[in-house]
Amino acid sequence: MKYKIEELCEINSENISKSDDIKYIYYLDTSNLTRGTINEIQKLIVGKDKLPSRAKRKVKVNDILISTVRPNQRHYGIIRKEIENLIVSTGFAVLSPNLKKVNPEYLYWYLTQDSIVNYLQSIAETSTSAYPSIKPSVIGGLEIDLPKLEEQKAIANILSTLDEKIETNNQINEKLEEMAQALFKHWFVDFEFPNENGEPYKSSGGEMVESELGMIPKGWEICQLDDLVDIIDNRGKTPPLSQNKTNYPIIDVKALTGTDRIVNYDNCSKFVDKNTYETWFRSGHPKTGDILLSTVGSIGELKLFFGDKGCIAQNVVALRTKNISYLYLFQYMRHIKKQLISYNIGSVQPSIKITHVKKHKILVPKKDIEDSFTEIIKNISFLIFNNSIENQRLVSIRDILLPKLMSGEIRIPMEDGVLSEKN
Repeated sequence: MKYKIEELCEINSENISKSDDIKYIYYLDTSNLTRGTINEIQKLIVGKDKLPSRAKRKVKVNDILISTVRPNQRHYGIIRKEIENLIVSTGFAVLSPNLKKVNPEYLYWYLTQDSIVNYLQSIAETSTSAYPSIKPSVIGGLEIDLPKLEEQKAIANILSTLDEKIETNNQINEKLEEMAQALFKHWFVDFEFPNENGEPYKSSGGEMVESELGMIPKGWEICQLDDLVDIIDNRGKTPPLSQNKTNYPIIDVKALTGTDRIVNYDNCSKFVDKNTYETWFRSGHPKTGDILLSTVGSIGELKLFFGDKGCIAQNVVALRTKNISYLYLFQYMRHIKKQLISYNIGSVQPSIKITHVKKHKILVPKKDIEDSFTEIIKNISFLIFNNSIENQRLVSIRDILLPKLMSGEIRIPMEDGVLSEKN
């Protein structure tokens, strides 16, 4: 049976008001929700912290959030777990499904199909506002042909199971990242790396000497970053972009955000064709082991480049190490991220000059200590990388199944739950 979305949901039904007795809120902005994944939620104390003017929409479990600005950037998600006092930006359309009519997960997957996203983007591009945007009523006016609730639930379960596996891998990677940074701090900040007897160096009486970075283990060096890396820099002009998605994504700042050390290709929205990829980029392309650094906007974001997928242009440079482990330097630069951000010279938009970053002093340990650390971090990094590759496969499977399940090309017989496909 066909329905309009507005017949199945309340849209933007609840806003925070002065009568609400709330001591704090958890605030979610559109930029911090992409393809169902929340990157950051801010806890803000009412009366103490300045609340964003857009922090107005109340949300609850099963609510679907869809950004009304630039729909093709895929700032959407569904609230699966209760978060007390969760308030989201007015940049979201908040859909509260009627559970008697529609399964929230099913509706979420329907609305996040490429065909729907592309349609909303085409409407957004006709808007007269400063940015391509849609009114919530555009979403409300969409039509959906709903199967029975039992079939909705079964279809949603298949897609959400894939999503849960992706989230599990993300959580594993987050813990692995925490382990890597904790080990770095223990060895290279606390200087408790194992000595020749396997004992913690500093607390076992290891000799420390004065340096421009403070007390460091004897025999270690201080070098400028410029002495340790070559710079791959294609900034200056924007390459001619392809109108279609290709095998050559541009890795920009959005793809460098998040805690994972692996490039988030889901956030890549610009692509070039093969000829541009092969001829336009004057400094070449990143290679496995290069450290990618954002220099404009969300500055100081860092990722490791693995494989051979992608190119860099505006706002991102690659650091290619020489005479130092890329895994050690990556971990070191993550540790000094606040110092890198302090090089900000932007007045309107945050920006750092690579010439300033190149002069930054880097602590270089003895080779045997660096090698031991690298061996451990290499194993952690490849576990993270393999989980990310598996996630890419799961996303591909999910994206292939999604339109087939929604269109009825693949049906789920309720009696046995086995997939069948129409001839």
